[in-house]
Amino acid sequence: MAMLLLGYAFIFIARVIDVTLSTLRTLMVVRGKKIHAAVIGFFEVIVYIVALNKVVGQLSNPMNLFAYALGFSTGNYIGIYVEEKLAIGLTTVQIITQNSELCQLLRQKGFGVTVMEGMGKEGSREVLMVSLPRKSVPQVMEIIKQHDESAFVTIMDTKGTRGGYFTQTRKAK
Repeated sequence: MAMLLLGYAFIFIARVIDVTLSTLRTLMVVRGKKIHAAVIGFFEVIVYIVALNKVVGQLSNPMNLFAYALGFSTGNYIGIYVEEKLAIGLTTVQIITQNSELCQLLRQKGFGVTVMEGMGKEGSREVLMVSLPRKSVPQVMEIIKQHDESAFVTIMDTKGTRGGYFTQTRKAK
């Protein structure tokens, strides 16, 4: 009985690792990080084949399939969680606001801000564009929340940039 439980645990854990790596590899591909994606893919496929072999080798045991499927779903969850914590890459935050001080507040915190004039249903607005490392998004969102609850905010993945000012280049204060 202990060997069966160890077998199920092995399949589950291997699948969690495999799918977590798959999620991270996919995100590296989308962000154009070829070397990272290739290295992750190497280990991902090894774990995948080992787990699959364990299941296919014993198809008569439905619990193997259950452990495999449970590992897959758990791996998706953990992969997304890990990726959110790593927050790799850049993002662009677009803020539509009537608060003309918000731009200066963001700049005082070291963020590069481009301002454009916009026209909304209820009149003129400022459109602030802030490109920043994804790890800095919570800080920017907190500034917006504190100073303009009614701002309309969109957050977009940024695949690449050239030039400009980024918070990673600012000096610590």
